[in-house]
Amino acid sequence: MAERISYRRIYEDSSPGDGQRVLVDRVWPRGVKKADAHLDEWLRDVAPSTELRTWYGHAPERFAEFRRRYLAELRDAGHREAVDHLRELAAHEPLTLLTATRDVDHSQAAVLAEWLAGGPDRPGPAVSGTSR
Repeated sequence: MAERISYRRIYEDSSPGDGQRVLVDRVWPRGVKKADAHLDEWLRDVAPSTELRTWYGHAPERFAEFRRRYLAELRDAGHREAVDHLRELAAHEPLTLLTATRDVDHSQAAVLAEWLAGGPDRPGPAVSGTSR
């Protein structure tokens, strides 16, 4: 499944190989019109909590701790339905997780893609980021 899950910024052009395009941010990205987003879904329930997002502030030196805390959130019952839905999508066609974050490799999309590819208890093999 790992080769079927990728992540990128929502501001990048869509690609025929994207498969299902799912926004995994809690808030809508600035400057993007919903009609122009080329999304299949906006899955807010899989995004990090507001508290975690605020604490992290996209500071790269906090990424390891952010990743640990976010993975803990993904394992709780409140995220289970959304995570299961993403796994189901990825089982049938390519899945591209979208985020507005500038540093996509230090984002929840990167953590989520890795985790989905490897299962609930361990990260999976490397998944593709912005390089295409």
